[in-house]
Amino acid sequence: MNEDFSRRSFVQAVAKSCLGVSLLPGLASIAAAANPSGGKKNKRMIYLFMSGAMSQIDTFDPKPGRDGQGPTGVIRTKLPGVQFGEHFPKLAAMADKLAIIRSMNSTTGAHGPGQYLMRTNYTEIASIVHPGWGSWLQKTQGRSHPSLPASVQVGGGQGPGWLGTAYAPVPVGDPDKGLENTKPPAYMTDQLFDHRMDLAAEFDKPFRKRTIGNLEVDGYDELYRDAIGLLRSKDLAAFDIQAEPQSIQEKYGQSKLGRGCLLARRLIEHGVQFVEVNYGGWDHHNELAESMPEHGSTLDQALSTLLGDLEDRGLLEETLVVVGTEFGRKPSINARGGRDHHPAAYSCLMAGGGINVGQVYGSTDKDAFYADDNPVSVEDFNATIGAALGLPIEQEFFSPQGRPFTIAHDGIPIDAIVS
Repeated sequence: MNEDFSRRSFVQAVAKSCLGVSLLPGLASIAAAANPSGGKKNKRMIYLFMSGAMSQIDTFDPKPGRDGQGPTGVIRTKLPGVQFGEHFPKLAAMADKLAIIRSMNSTTGAHGPGQYLMRTNYTEIASIVHPGWGSWLQKTQGRSHPSLPASVQVGGGQGPGWLGTAYAPVPVGDPDKGLENTKPPAYMTDQLFDHRMDLAAEFDKPFRKRTIGNLEVDGYDELYRDAIGLLRSKDLAAFDIQAEPQSIQEKYGQSKLGRGCLLARRLIEHGVQFVEVNYGGWDHHNELAESMPEHGSTLDQALSTLLGDLEDRGLLEETLVVVGTEFGRKPSINARGGRDHHPAAYSCLMAGGGINVGQVYGSTDKDAFYADDNPVSVEDFNATIGAALGLPIEQEFFSPQGRPFTIAHDGIPIDAIVS
């Protein structure tokens, strides 16, 4: 029998049947080692991932007057000579708070491998799974909060890979529901709760005898304690966006992205170090003119509100905000009124802590077909993120199989962007 699997199954089953709740997936992150950063104030990160491949021409690298511009108009921004697609008026007005990278390029034009590369800095292979940003932050900085997890994913993202379950992000499916199935039923008094925990410990004794000295199994004991501590803690309220004033909720809007950004701000404010919010639907092979206005205005409202809210609360200087996507789209409209995949050129954004904002870095050719000036690989992009966060991007870390990995991989940070 697989001991790790049986232990996981046991923990989940006991939590649900004996405690009346579901143990939170990813709460092993709470059981990780003490903060190795020596008490330094950790930088935090919010990663907004535009899943499906966001068009560069219709967003942050328009080409007015060219045939490939298509149905999307252009508007001026606060930066002289810089234009955005017409659906981003709020971000255009605060372009001085952004670093706009227009020369991104990738080696893959398939969604799954492209997203994996963007989130891990490594090509997807069968023999190993690589960690995402939340897991790397926790590995290198430890946790900054005694009961909240180090990282949270809203709507999907990358897991801990070879770093193991101790570094797994906590998943949230619906930001309006927060962490579901965490409230004990009405009959579950503290006395009954403690009694069932004692019973669970008795059930666990034979398993513990067979696994004496197993560090991973020992870690689940700490996971148990910390998960129960969170369930009983007032810190669980950090996941409740309904606690926000109605005026704040209205600013973010009712979209999944807007609600996810509001949850991200709450979590960052309470001490979570990494939050990814995934916003899909950007795979515009068809009817771009009909779908782009909604997607563009949703991102415009959510991101502009998030940046303003973080700044108003004094959080922006310690929070790196990144907008990424797996690749771009062709600078031509197909027969279905959409754009097809195009990894040779696309745009991403950075803002907040550690970033030199108010600039456009790199450029594409006259049609946004390829990265022309200062091309940025995915590896360079991720190395820049790591440098902005102050992570040891060139330090070697070893997988359980003894294979060495670095955060930067083959990437080099962009000096013009990292402050």
